Amino acid sequence: MSASKNALQIRRLCVASLLCAIAILIPIVSPIKIQIPPMSFTLGSHLTIFIAMFISPAIGIAVELGASLGFLLAGFPPVVVLRALSQIFFVAAGAYILKNKPEVMSSPLKIFLFGIFLNIIHGIAEALVVTYFWFNGMTHDGTFLSTVIGLVGFGTLVHGMLDYYLGILVWRPVSHVTQLPASWPR
Repeated sequence: MSASKNALQIRRLCVASLLCAIAILIPIVSPIKIQIPPMSFTLGSHLTIFIAMFISPAIGIAVELGASLGFLLAGFPPVVVLRALSQIFFVAAGAYILKNKPEVMSSPLKIFLFGIFLNIIHGIAEALVVTYFWFNGMTHDGTFLSTVIGLVGFGTLVHGMLDYYLGILVWRPVSHVTQLPASWPR
């Protein structure tokens, strides 16, 4: 392996490690946690995941797994930890699309539509996790429609879009100084 290729691998490993560490810490130290069981909203909890997804599929998946570990270490209930783990589906899909079709980030409309697409997957995956718990003894106050579809499904879509745009706002200036090949921007 050449010295420049080795340096790139080390740089990728360092970036992935830092993003993973931040992803683990966010649910542990975030001062903004809104819990409306079975839903929880932790502002910025998807930030590192989106940034990692913009870099590469491998880094995206690694950081997503780290974020899930963060929710486990923070003591969140199993339904929340498994909701975090279900995000692997939208991260893998998004990272794969960005790697093969980075033009999905070429205009404000495409960026918005890509975000909606990803966060629909995100919302459906989390709603499926909660559905399992719903029908297996989880205590709940609302109806299935208001809680699982509304609060979890739609709430995840909105929360995910906020963090998606936050990720873009952070990634754009950072991407110019990382000296790291990324799926987006090319």
